[in-house]
Amino acid sequence: MGDFDVVVVGGGINGAGLARDLAGRGWRILLAEAQDLAQHTSSSSTKLIHGGLRYLETYEFSLVRKALQERELLLRSAPHLIQPLRFVLPHAPHLRPAWMIRMGLFLYDHLARRELLPGSHGLNLAGSVYGEPLRPEFTRGFVYSDGWVDDARLVVANAQDAKTHGAEVLTRCAVTRAERRAEHWQVTLQSGRNLRSRALVNAAGPWAEAFLRGQGLPARGLRLVKGSHIVVDQRFTHDHAYIFQNPDGRIIFAIPYQGRFTLIGTTDVELPDDAEPPAQARIAADEIAYLCEQASRYLARPVTPADVLWTYAGVRPLLDEGGSASSVTRDYLLETNCSAAPLLNVWGGKLTTYRKLAEDGATQLGQLLGEARRPWTERARLPGGDLGAHGVDIAGFAAALQARHADRPAALVARLARAYGSAAAEVLAASPGAEVAPGLFESELRHLVDHEWARSAEDVLWRRSKLGLHYSPAQREAVAAWF
Repeated sequence: MGDFDVVVVGGGINGAGLARDLAGRGWRILLAEAQDLAQHTSSSSTKLIHGGLRYLETYEFSLVRKALQERELLLRSAPHLIQPLRFVLPHAPHLRPAWMIRMGLFLYDHLARRELLPGSHGLNLAGSVYGEPLRPEFTRGFVYSDGWVDDARLVVANAQDAKTHGAEVLTRCAVTRAERRAEHWQVTLQSGRNLRSRALVNAAGPWAEAFLRGQGLPARGLRLVKGSHIVVDQRFTHDHAYIFQNPDGRIIFAIPYQGRFTLIGTTDVELPDDAEPPAQARIAADEIAYLCEQASRYLARPVTPADVLWTYAGVRPLLDEGGSASSVTRDYLLETNCSAAPLLNVWGGKLTTYRKLAEDGATQLGQLLGEARRPWTERARLPGGDLGAHGVDIAGFAAALQARHADRPAALVARLARAYGSAAAEVLAASPGAEVAPGLFESELRHLVDHEWARSAEDVLWRRSKLGLHYSPAQREAVAAWF
């Protein structure tokens, strides 16, 4: 039978989601990630769980409906990591008429069942707290709902749940060779370990095509599109985000971030075939200029390149269907091949639909393995997501947690509640140890190492948290020295 039923290659959101779903159905699963979980694309998103309002213009109603359905499920599954977020859309009459926006928002409200999020409505920006940060010519707008997500932690939560259900999760351990045979795959890991698996999943994201070619297997073409973001100082103090329409037909978001900043993105830059590997993706000067220019069309206080405090860029693997980079579908394709031992290739996809992708993929693999097993994740909570009597009220949960730990700083307890959910009680119950950097104690670092595969300061400061944004170089170095 082999060592495993399925080896999953790639520890981004799709690979972690598939490993979780498969393990929960009782199969023997190994997840192998060459670097850290969510190190690239899955930690470089715009941090949104959304239906994709702009996809209505390209008539991708099926994708939008699927994403809206998943949005509601995900808000329930991980209320500590995913929270409702209201968006303000200032009306620019020369770009889209008001009737078109109203029609789009009506569809957005009604394409899928909605219980947790309020619907859309018009907004008089003049004299409003939501109009105050904008240039005075924007007097009219609209408000609608979507969700915000801690993307990297969502990946970790899926990997944790996979492990809870029996999967073996390996980070910094690439699959160096996958030899396909009639009845099984002979897999070699970077560690030198050799194993057999009944099936293989290629969920390597931007590396999916290269992985197949490296094994001598046929591969379809991918379009690699870089999306870059900038972080600047806080441009508004309310809790809504903005969606800005650009003259080029694209949109960008301006999102309240980490309590002190504003996150602005994203770009869509297609990478040529001879571009640097996706791991080296960096924002370019013209992308910074573009985001600053587009945001400054709306914000009363202009955004300039000198204001940028931090940037990040990720490479999205999109299906090659022609057209511009921004118009290429964000839907996924699951491609199975059973000419020998079963192979499932994951092409494309977006963060919001990862759970459905994993469910569909696990069902297809079950058919290939000759044993269909029932899906289970639709109503399941992710680790930390069961807030008990608080339901999806993370603020109420954090307040109750603070009452039980009145001796700990409120800012620390609130941060831990949102990062770990119900598992924050375990972190707070441990002896804190030394304070390695402001608000970061040895007990939390040990938790991250023991339970979340953290192996470096970068893993902690820029993926498991965004504390790196709040720390000085000396404080970041103190965390590196602890490791």
